Amino acid sequence: MLDKAKVRYARSNELLARARKVIPLGTQTFSKSYQQFPEGAAPLFLTHGKGSRVWDADGNEYIDLISGLLPVLLGYRDPDVDAAIKAQLDRGIVFSLASELEIELAERLVKMIPCAEMVRFGKNGSDATTGCVRVARAATRRERLIICGYHGWHDWYVGTTVRNKGVPAAEAALADRVPFNDLDAVHAVFKKHPGKVAALIIEPMNAAEPKPGYLQELKEIVHKNGAVLIFDEIITGFRFAAGGAQEHFGVTPDLAAFGKAMGNGMPIAAVVGRADLMSQMEEIFFSSTFGGETLSLAAAIAVAGKLQREPVIETLWKTGGLLADKIKSAIARHGLDKVVSLHGLAPWTLLAFADTGSTAKEAIKTLFMKEMLAQGILIAASNNITYAHSEDDVTRIAKSYDAAFARIADELKSGTLLKNLGCAPVMPVFSVRPVSA
Repeated sequence: MLDKAKVRYARSNELLARARKVIPLGTQTFSKSYQQFPEGAAPLFLTHGKGSRVWDADGNEYIDLISGLLPVLLGYRDPDVDAAIKAQLDRGIVFSLASELEIELAERLVKMIPCAEMVRFGKNGSDATTGCVRVARAATRRERLIICGYHGWHDWYVGTTVRNKGVPAAEAALADRVPFNDLDAVHAVFKKHPGKVAALIIEPMNAAEPKPGYLQELKEIVHKNGAVLIFDEIITGFRFAAGGAQEHFGVTPDLAAFGKAMGNGMPIAAVVGRADLMSQMEEIFFSSTFGGETLSLAAAIAVAGKLQREPVIETLWKTGGLLADKIKSAIARHGLDKVVSLHGLAPWTLLAFADTGSTAKEAIKTLFMKEMLAQGILIAASNNITYAHSEDDVTRIAKSYDAAFARIADELKSGTLLKNLGCAPVMPVFSVRPVSA
């Protein structure tokens, strides 16, 4: 199996050796690195994509369920987005002054997103969440934060994780982490630091759904304590609803961060929110040369237009729901209910693996990834549905899930999973959305 894998991924492994000589980690993103895939048995470099498919450096074709870590909402090389980018390319990329595209996209977002009264643009999710935090701190004249979820790589957040090397301890000390769906924990932090919390920033939906009334009560608690409620909609934005999770759940935050799917792969993000708060951006320093880069603005305008014209959101729910049902059936069919579980909502579902008596969950997940990759499904541990995924794709993905689960069940029954794995188990970068099978 491993020898076949070495042949199948020969070019990827050659490129990795070359990359690691000049690029720390061999790439730009932890989640796309060799550390997050089965060693010697996974593609590590892609050359191109079309619709729901991608091709690796060895010429292998895959149905992609990673979707660029969720920026690819419509599918690779969406014709409307590509046309908008090409048209703007003929006019220029970055100018010496602002362009009208900034206004057009901001106006569209104000109409689409419930909390958006004003908008500022960045290039990635960390830009947007950090912009929200800085606005909240400026408006409240407070420094402390309450954090719930994953919010990027900047010091104020990543200092609270195990990946905190290089972050000043004083910065990390200004934040308290709370579990999702736990209002008592939120009350406790406000009681511990009265009058000092600037904002609570939360992913309004991740692996777990908010309990009934949770988000609304959370908003009331935050406001009662004079703080700002920030929704990190980097993933949920333009996926659960055109206006994000805040539209889907009917709870409007004070500020929100959007990104990822916003440009269907182009680097763009947005800080949106109440005008009185956003006006702080007249004075705080949130400024970048490429904030008004026009190709990404044009792409985002095209995405917004497509969301309004076509049944993108409805299709994500339908396709994702169909796949989720088939995955749950396969889990039950192979008797893996205590080992594997599926969480989240249809457009973005996440797999959780549990330890068995003799086998660690990381090893089980690694075998799952190896089996899916060998069958031409590019996946980590989530199903990141795009508008381009078809019912035929779902059928093939479900068949691959069934075969992978059959192998896992057999290996667990015989107690040989770790022995036959052929590589070290893949370990997570860090855990930010803990769920159990």
